[in-house]
Amino acid sequence: MRKIFLALMAFCFAATGFAQSLYNEEADGCKQLDDAIAQAKKESKFVMVQVGGNWCKWCLRFNEFITTNDKTSKILKDNFVFVHLNFSPKNKNEAAMKRMGNPQRFGFPVLVILDENGQRIHTQNSSYLEKGDGYSEKEVVSFLLNWTPAVCKIY
Repeated sequence: MRKIFLALMAFCFAATGFAQSLYNEEADGCKQLDDAIAQAKKESKFVMVQVGGNWCKWCLRFNEFITTNDKTSKILKDNFVFVHLNFSPKNKNEAAMKRMGNPQRFGFPVLVILDENGQRIHTQNSSYLEKGDGYSEKEVVSFLLNWTPAVCKIY
């Protein structure tokens, strides 16, 4: 019984540690953007930035949704370099926020799409993608498909 309890505690600790490390509070947001843009340019993709923090339950829910939903994770993988950019009292990443047009005004998480040159082409208030206590597959898929490089280059 004691072994089961210890294993369960270790699992809970590991799960909590993962959730807390989704956003790196120490990271330089501008460097994260530069690295993602360089990768996107190499791979002919766009950058999708999820701005938020480990303190934000909706940020964690959105990440879980898009990474565990087969449709959304495939669209992301095929079209975007995905970045978690921290915004918290400890590190507001003010230079990165300014560079992206101050998306924090829309609440959290907020999603910013950058083209392969780092130009902001869209900012999305994620509340429009919610459904109940989670996210709508239909709305998230539609949002992602509307901002892929292939679609945006048509216009």
